[in-house]
Amino acid sequence: MNNYNYIVIEGNIGVGKTSLATLISRQYDAKLILEQFEDNSFLPKFYKDPDKYAFPLELSFLAERYQQLKNNLIERDMFKSFVIADYFIDKSLIFAQKNLPESEFILYSKLFHIINSSLPNPDLLVYLYVSFDRLKNNIKHRGRSYEQDIKQEYLEKIQEGYFEYLKQLKDIRILIIDVNDLDFVNNVEDYNKMIEILNKDYEMGIHRIVL
Repeated sequence: MNNYNYIVIEGNIGVGKTSLATLISRQYDAKLILEQFEDNSFLPKFYKDPDKYAFPLELSFLAERYQQLKNNLIERDMFKSFVIADYFIDKSLIFAQKNLPESEFILYSKLFHIINSSLPNPDLLVYLYVSFDRLKNNIKHRGRSYEQDIKQEYLEKIQEGYFEYLKQLKDIRILIIDVNDLDFVNNVEDYNKMIEILNKDYEMGIHRIVL
């Protein structure tokens, strides 16, 4: 793990990105960056009226993510082994493409590429994959009221957006892990299996792997 400087954990809503990133940061004394989405006042409004609030939501997320990453990535923390985040800023583009009409997305995309050009790419992108039934179960159990009415169609749309985007990414190591049968939060053996997969990926020099 210490062979990486910057790792991001990605995946659909409720897949366990924050949990895995937090566990890894604790084990390896890594600098942890967690997305501050709960403070976004547009998010509950978006789930109730997506057509009205999609554009301000995506713009606000982009601004918040950029500012957070800029503050945490530009200067290296000499007391931390590496940086790990529970999101990749490119998710802004993925969600915007699925949530915005074409005219608004064109404008958003221009702003995104201007902003993103000043940020470093991660050395490794880990994408966690689970079934939609498990996603909905995770969302239900974490109990965020504004997420409870998320439709499977929306989760499917977001996952499709991720896979479309990952296929065309270059110069980034991408590791896709099926975690349907793993409980890395409550089962130490499953967590250790995740770490083994990540270390094996580096040793073998694999660019993409699906388990």
